[in-house]
Amino acid sequence: MSDQYRVRNPEEVYFVTFTIVDWVDVFTRPSYKQLIIESLIYCQQQKGLEVYSYCLMTNHLHLLVSAKHPATLPDIIRDFKKYTSKEIVKLIQNEPESRRDWILYRFQYHTKYSSRVQDYKVWQDGYHGIACDNASILSQKLDYIHNNPVRAGIVIVSEHYQYSSAANYSGEEGMMNVVLLDFGFAF
Repeated sequence: MSDQYRVRNPEEVYFVTFTIVDWVDVFTRPSYKQLIIESLIYCQQQKGLEVYSYCLMTNHLHLLVSAKHPATLPDIIRDFKKYTSKEIVKLIQNEPESRRDWILYRFQYHTKYSSRVQDYKVWQDGYHGIACDNASILSQKLDYIHNNPVRAGIVIVSEHYQYSSAANYSGEEGMMNVVLLDFGFAF
């Protein structure tokens, strides 16, 4: 991973992206998406993850996050990706999935290139952490995250996308609680 994208200051908020190998559209079924939401909530409640914004797309997850001391963001991310990798594979293996063989083949194929992964590699390595150390960067990343489903043509208004914190920022209840960033203006 490039030194440019490492988490250096544990106090800062970071924009991170987790991507499925080969950009496979895994998060098309509610149970797979729910797994990610529940795992993020667990990390908030048990590991010290502060989530300011999120958006789960079909093949990647964007977050604005930080970690409460003594937790470290790299450790939380490592644990999150490790746990969700195993659970995604279990769901694919045990639930009705028309693309089961193909998806598992893609995940298995990528183990050839990683000495750390045994059976299936679900997430790409790294998370491209970008420090958001001023209001301008935070605002730009927040807008980018919330407008991802709009740009993808999934919804017309970002608040209507269920697997995003855009609803939280518009005063509605989202799928999970987030720490709202306040810049003195509405998004």
